Amino acid sequence: MMTIDPVDLAKALIAAPSVTPATGAVFDVLEAALAPLGFTVERFIDGIEPDGPVENLLAVRKGAGPRHFGFAGHLDVVPPGIGWTGDAFDPQVRGDLLYGRGAVDMKGAIAAFVAAAAATPPEAGTISLIVTGDEEGPAVFGTRALIEHMDARALKPDLIVVGEPTSMQRLGDMVKIGRRGSVNIWIDVPGTQGHVAYPHLADNPIPKLVRILAAIDTVTLDEGTRWFQRSNIEFTDIEVGNGATNVIPASARARLSIRFNDQQRGAELIQMVERIAQDVEPNAKVVGKISGEAFLTPPGALSALVSDAIHAETGLTPELSTTGGTSDARFLHTLCPVVEFGLINATMHKLDEAVAVADLQTLAAIYRGILTRAFGA
Repeated sequence: MMTIDPVDLAKALIAAPSVTPATGAVFDVLEAALAPLGFTVERFIDGIEPDGPVENLLAVRKGAGPRHFGFAGHLDVVPPGIGWTGDAFDPQVRGDLLYGRGAVDMKGAIAAFVAAAAATPPEAGTISLIVTGDEEGPAVFGTRALIEHMDARALKPDLIVVGEPTSMQRLGDMVKIGRRGSVNIWIDVPGTQGHVAYPHLADNPIPKLVRILAAIDTVTLDEGTRWFQRSNIEFTDIEVGNGATNVIPASARARLSIRFNDQQRGAELIQMVERIAQDVEPNAKVVGKISGEAFLTPPGALSALVSDAIHAETGLTPELSTTGGTSDARFLHTLCPVVEFGLINATMHKLDEAVAVADLQTLAAIYRGILTRAFGA
């Protein structure tokens, strides 16, 4: 078996700039690491503008054992921003930390898993890597397209770990067993433009929009559940675009975001907002976009397997949680049980993103322990 240093591979991945949507060089680096390990690597370009095209990678190493373990992640990163101590795409180890965009979210975890796969006997079982170049972007032609490719090839893992940075204070202190759903909703209220001195000749949409938002603000969706916090509605934008002080505008718009637990469904929330809006203004237009539905992988064999591997390397018993934003697990859970576990998330999306070198080594050991337990060795 080959040996792969997760730090060296993480450096190589970071050094290939991959602001979302990722393409080209960063996939070349990952393919070059996987091919010598016996993985069959397929790369796909999926989708059209405005949300595509997107490059994705599916790598499979078939084993003699009956079980199929999937690891999912993304090679795209958010823009670095201005103000880094060094070059965001020039990976450097300074002290105990490896700096670079993607070190935590989530090139470091991908490198750690490849190192774990390299240390796992090929005959133990089948391993697949489900890697997209568009998790940080619209995510329309990313993991969902990979799932379609897997369906076409009759590839269905028995369990999947997503390598998102879930740890909070120490590596291994938290595992995600579910995520809340997310929907964005736009409300457009029409009016009739006119002079403010002649309001009877106009129809001001702003008071109507204010009444709609006030009515929405009174809604309590739920009180949360055993595993989920309460669903929340947040107003994220109000727009009129009226530069004149003596003109009643022709329309007024607002946007809101709902993060919801598994007591709610995205389509029903859009319908609720539409009813409230049209009770105030029948001609109000409501458009919603569901980013993902809530899901829960109930505590059981998979979370216990991951927790045992974490405890063996760190001595920690991780908290099982559904907090935080969304991830591609919102799509993957339709295939099989899914949990998320990865590095400490303190610096993800921030300037000077960095991971402890020791944590990369420990994460590789934990992932290897997960594979060992998954294959029953």
